[in-house]
Amino acid sequence: MKRKASAHWEGGLKDGKGTVSTESGVLQDQQYSFRTRFEDGQGTNPEELLGAAHAGCFSMALSMILGESDLVPDSIDTKAGVELTEIEGGFEISAIHFDVTAAIPGANEDALLKAANTAKMNCPVSAALKPDITMDVHLKK
Repeated sequence: MKRKASAHWEGGLKDGKGTVSTESGVLQDQQYSFRTRFEDGQGTNPEELLGAAHAGCFSMALSMILGESDLVPDSIDTKAGVELTEIEGGFEISAIHFDVTAAIPGANEDALLKAANTAKMNCPVSAALKPDITMDVHLKK
C-alpha cells in the first residue's frame, strides 16, 4: 500500500508560502508558511499534520489491541502535541505527547493503560518516528 501527498513552496523561508495536498483530496492546496509554523498565521504546518496522522494511527491501533481482549470502545479521543525544538543547525521533532480519553464498556484503567502503551509503541507512525512519546490516558465512565 502506498499513499501520496505533495507540497508546493514559493519564495524564501520567512516571506514564502506553500500548499500541501493529499492524493485522496482530503487536503487540497492547504496553505502553510513560516507564520503558520512558527507564529500565529492562518493555515497548517508539518507538525500539526504529523500530530493528526499520529493521533489517528494511535487511535486505530488502540482499538485493535482492545479488540484482542474483546473490548470494543464506544469512543477514543486522542490529542497529539508535537514539540519542535531548535537545535544546532536547525530544528528537530523532539517529543510527542498524547492525551487520550476513551469510553470502553467493561474496561478498567489497567486494561486501558496496558493497551494504550502497546499502541503507543507499535502503531506504524510511532515506529517510523521514534521521538520521546509520552501520554496521559483517561477512562471515561
